[in-house]
Amino acid sequence: MHRKNFYATCLFSALMASSPMARAGWELEPDVMPKPAVMHVHDGLVHAPLDISVNLLGVADPRIPGAVARAQARWKARMDGTGTKGTLVLDITCDHETPEFPTGSEDESYTLELRGFTGSLHAATALGVLHGLETLLQLPKTQPEGTFLSYFSISDSPRFRWRGLLIDVARHWEPAEVILRNIDAMAVVKLNVLHLHLSDDQGFRIESRTHPELQAKGSDGNFFTQAQMRSIIAYAAERGIRVLPEFDVPGHTTSWLVSHPELASLPGPYAIERHWGVFNPVMDPTQEATYALLADFLGEMSELFPIPYIHIGGDENNGVQWNANPRIQDFIREKGLKDNAGLHAYFNRRIDAILAKHGKRVVGWDEILNPELPRDCVIHSWRGAESLAEAANMGFDGLLSNGYYIDLCYPASAHYLQDPIPEASKLTPAAQAHILGGEATMWGEFVAPETIDSRIWPRTAAIAERLWSPANVRDVPDMYRRLSAVSQRLTEAGALHERNTDVMLRHLVGANLDAPGVASLRAFLSVIEPFKRYDRIDRQIWMSQLVPLIGIADAAKPESEASRRFAVEVDAALFSPGGVDKARLTSLVQTLSAWRAAGIEVADKMAPTYPGLREAIAKARGLADSSAAAADAVDALVTGSPLAPDRAAAALATMDNAAKPDLSATLIPALAPMRLLVGAAAIQARRAGLSDEYWRDQVIAAGNPGLAQASPGAAR
Repeated sequence: MHRKNFYATCLFSALMASSPMARAGWELEPDVMPKPAVMHVHDGLVHAPLDISVNLLGVADPRIPGAVARAQARWKARMDGTGTKGTLVLDITCDHETPEFPTGSEDESYTLELRGFTGSLHAATALGVLHGLETLLQLPKTQPEGTFLSYFSISDSPRFRWRGLLIDVARHWEPAEVILRNIDAMAVVKLNVLHLHLSDDQGFRIESRTHPELQAKGSDGNFFTQAQMRSIIAYAAERGIRVLPEFDVPGHTTSWLVSHPELASLPGPYAIERHWGVFNPVMDPTQEATYALLADFLGEMSELFPIPYIHIGGDENNGVQWNANPRIQDFIREKGLKDNAGLHAYFNRRIDAILAKHGKRVVGWDEILNPELPRDCVIHSWRGAESLAEAANMGFDGLLSNGYYIDLCYPASAHYLQDPIPEASKLTPAAQAHILGGEATMWGEFVAPETIDSRIWPRTAAIAERLWSPANVRDVPDMYRRLSAVSQRLTEAGALHERNTDVMLRHLVGANLDAPGVASLRAFLSVIEPFKRYDRIDRQIWMSQLVPLIGIADAAKPESEASRRFAVEVDAALFSPGGVDKARLTSLVQTLSAWRAAGIEVADKMAPTYPGLREAIAKARGLADSSAAAADAVDALVTGSPLAPDRAAAALATMDNAAKPDLSATLIPALAPMRLLVGAAAIQARRAGLSDEYWRDQVIAAGNPGLAQASPGAAR
């Protein structure tokens, strides 16, 4: 065994010495995400064995054997064809009993030691065992020569104890199978709270037995039965995950008011809302009947959900109905509540009292924050770290979601650098202790069961790392290196963010996935991204809950890996310390030529054949024309012939045209680095004698005339 390991180590070291990975210093470091708090890679390397054998020691917890079986199955499936004969013998020790349903106060730490074909996993609780097994599954590193396993010592624990993912099932219904597979994916990256947004203007998604009219009239028949929800809760608990329900009140309550218009602040009737936005209907906090219904319902839900919290929403009450009702305004004056904010605080105190009787704590969005709110309430901030800090300074526990809105389709890097406790935070240690963690939020306006995985994964793994790993883990290129690998682990666990690509293609071309041109369509889709922010809501006002999500924007991924890599290469080629790297530039021509050909194929040949592609004609032609202009700029840079001002202006105008919003609701993120190529080609004669920093500024300005600032390619 030792001789075999020695030869394997020599072979692997020789192979890695000439690789970019080795030059970057990553030859032995695994692609673990979240990155462990402490990880040491020791001398020693073996071919990863085909199987894992486990010895269970210490406290017996019923969820550990199930976790071991799942880990063994995933390991064996992955090693098939790349591993070597043999078995990894792992001793697992759990010190203390863990509640059947985690509370959030458990010790989640673990240590993991690997030495060849033997190892040990030691944890205080079953939750630490689960996390350690997920880390183990990410340690093998696959190369063309096989899959290898280094010798490791890992000591790991989370930075924050609340690491969540919100899934909105109210706006677009997501059935149980979607929730279950995403629970499995959450476990891969050590998220531990599944926040289900169960009611909103567009739907009421949970069975109530005390008030069955709520789901009967407010759900279109799409809701979780209590039996289904118990199964989801148990499934999550087996994976160390708590399920937090949200019932949004007093606003975002149209679906409640369909069956109970008498509880609204203005007379009905009401119907389920089909569009998106902030709507006027709101519960009437002055009626005792409102609290009677909520007491029934929240008591029932408190028994159903073991977690010691209930999220009450509390956001985006625009006050229109309260202002329009003289009786409500009289109530405000009579109670000395001053204004609508005072009335909202009154309502929240009443809800807090109802939940306190059932041993539950209120969680609510920023808008519930009020000096008179009981300090056991938790403030969930969608407004930002400053709002969260304000709540912490007032003595409230808090969660951050601002910066983690994955529905807005920002790149993983934008989420990765957002921190619940920013480096410049002035919070005292006592106030910092009130920051429980954060949640990624998958709001449901533009996701369906076919697309939701691609909107959540793999980008949410970057947020999971921010909430788990030490604050100084902030290397964006290294994050992307590991994100690519963890995406495969998420797929192994059942996430469909990659496998549903063909499902979305079938909406566009039917069963013709092998037809001529489909390869070009795949290439086109790999370059574009959906609209960011709320641009799709603002520009596609005809979209509603009833419109199928089967367009180009739905088939595109939130972050184009092809465009990101292109941006990194452009950045490296133009701004290398030794001057413009012409060899690197030459390698870009093949990419640009392929993109040009794909754009032409989609616009001129495929779109006339497949109606679903017609909305993409303008964007596909924009990609083709911009790629050709960027290739001309590369040629000018390589030959040392500056682009004439009129040619540079024409190229930038082409890219401006390609950037215009159109029916496809998509963007071409590669336009930013393409502009840099044009700018550099236009001013290359000035390069001599300029500092690297000044040269960069000049290129950015030339590629973006009229803009005071712009980000270079790699940091788009």
